[in-house]
Amino acid sequence: MDLKSFIVKSAGRLDKILTDVLGESRNQVEQLIKEGLVEVNGKATIKRGKKLVVGDRVGYSFREIVPKESVTVDFDVEILYEDEVMMVVNKPSGLVVHPAPSVKEATLVDWLIQKGVSLSTISGEERHGIVHRIDKDTTGALVIAKTNEAHQKLSEQLQDKSMGRYYLALIDYPLKDSGIVEKPIGRNPKNRLKMDVVFNGKNAKSAFCKLIENEKRNELIAVKLFTGRTHQIRVHLESLGRHILGDTLYGFKSKKDTIDRVFLHAYKLYLFHPITGKKVEFVAPLFSDMQKFINKYFNKGEVDEKINANLIDSYFTTITKRM
Repeated sequence: MDLKSFIVKSAGRLDKILTDVLGESRNQVEQLIKEGLVEVNGKATIKRGKKLVVGDRVGYSFREIVPKESVTVDFDVEILYEDEVMMVVNKPSGLVVHPAPSVKEATLVDWLIQKGVSLSTISGEERHGIVHRIDKDTTGALVIAKTNEAHQKLSEQLQDKSMGRYYLALIDYPLKDSGIVEKPIGRNPKNRLKMDVVFNGKNAKSAFCKLIENEKRNELIAVKLFTGRTHQIRVHLESLGRHILGDTLYGFKSKKDTIDRVFLHAYKLYLFHPITGKKVEFVAPLFSDMQKFINKYFNKGEVDEKINANLIDSYFTTITKRM
């Protein structure tokens, strides 16, 4: 690993000084210290509150990305955009974003590493390049950071909500009206695989917009998230007595089992480019199975009118003004 260092010019706590020098978030700096990647005067330390004095030398490094030989990557992912500091991909269904102890199959991070893509390292060993995530069953636009500087700036946009996504979903029964759902979300106490609306959960806010209803009483809707809780869209829909087609975990029931995955897609991603500062937008095409369902059961004229990347922002402007 490439060790860099600096001399302390003002006394204080290790984590605060390192945060100021690196320009990274406090959480990311704490992760570096926890992983033993920081040393003071030549000695490694894992004490984030260690007191430093003027003249101390602090050394630090970022963990190197090492491909995992035991993982077989036998798939490809569509790249929507790529430059020297970031990449945007169209994640397919069934692909986990990053490794975890419970994940045995290859992940998006494994695919990126195998392709030799330069990735940021400040989110920890298992989450190289990952600024935000999408559930395994959800498809669509996802941004990848190639440098630590880009990662930090994109993370800040997640926090201040200047980065966001618009989703498209197919649900089993029409919503009564477009509107906002704001209900706290936490782990379901009876089923650890599920999240639920719970009294002491984390604040969660979603906006739902009715688009098109078909003869089967299915409905195509658009969704905007104001927070990013696990399974947020699925949980808030369940609280309304609605379910995404294919989402058997949260209660969708199919008589013929003709839908074998969740029809939820991150359609449009917007953010400010981490280097130029220019606002950029990326549209992720629907995958063939979801597109075929829409083509078969919905009116083409209505679909072409409603699924419009240039108009989807305005749907939610109207909703939020009414609230």
